[in-house]
Amino acid sequence: MREINLDRLRTLLGVARLGSFAAAAQALHLAPPTVTLHVAELESRLGTPLLLRGRRRVTPTAAGRVLVERGAALLADLDALLDEVRLHARGRRGRVRIGASTGAIAHRLPQALRALGEDHAGIDVQVSVTTSAEAMARIAAGTLDIGIVALPQPRLAGVTLRAWRRDPVVAVLPADWAAPKRITPAWLAAKPLILNDSSTHLSRLSAAWFAAAGLQPQARLALNYNDAIRSLVAAGWGASLLPREDEATTHAPRLALRPLSPPLWRPLGLAWHARAEDGAVQRVLQALQACADPQRAASKPGPG
Repeated sequence: MREINLDRLRTLLGVARLGSFAAAAQALHLAPPTVTLHVAELESRLGTPLLLRGRRRVTPTAAGRVLVERGAALLADLDALLDEVRLHARGRRGRVRIGASTGAIAHRLPQALRALGEDHAGIDVQVSVTTSAEAMARIAAGTLDIGIVALPQPRLAGVTLRAWRRDPVVAVLPADWAAPKRITPAWLAAKPLILNDSSTHLSRLSAAWFAAAGLQPQARLALNYNDAIRSLVAAGWGASLLPREDEATTHAPRLALRPLSPPLWRPLGLAWHARAEDGAVQRVLQALQACADPQRAASKPGPG
């Protein structure tokens, strides 16, 4: 049997609800012959009368009552489904997968997610801890929607990459150390160091900063978790180079921060699939862009 036309089903429900072909025609903005034709087509398709044509009122037959009751639920579900699709298309609903480092998750994402939650509560953001290289690869493979990545990154086919913000890297020292106002590579290299491990972009930035002064110091300990590094520095184990991400955490009582000479910056970018047309992804990109450096604001990803 061929599928039932949903417009015909709506017409039948209108006649059953209003008890009149004429009233249904007026309510549905259809010509009376069209209403009669719709019902006749349904009865022909199903092989049974669906309405009892009384002198004063039209009522459903037993088979008609089943179709009217179940059909009403079916059309309500369909309307809800279409509303959901429209919300997704407008970027009001959806699931967005973000990959970022622990530092970005702790200090960069909350502001954007708070704003997103206020304006677009229907968007479900799922966050994974990833390295920059892993985030780029997963975006290219379609298993991640957005990445917050350290720059520069090698270009990957199908992945759009935009500069987002630039955080200063500072020397993080135990508060009781006697330290100059600005920290040079020579001064820091002579101290015990707790640095990011070699899998991180910050490790490569730090090594290049020392190398420019002809130095290659060996870290006492290498980790890939900045909060743990801060804790060890606060305990007096050594000094570190970390991005200045958050005033509350970097100004802990047992830590001292010093600017570097020469200065060092940790640039971050936003990466997403070049063919990302999902409205929810665009909404999240816009929320993240609102947290960008003012000088990067001209590089807006996605539609405004």
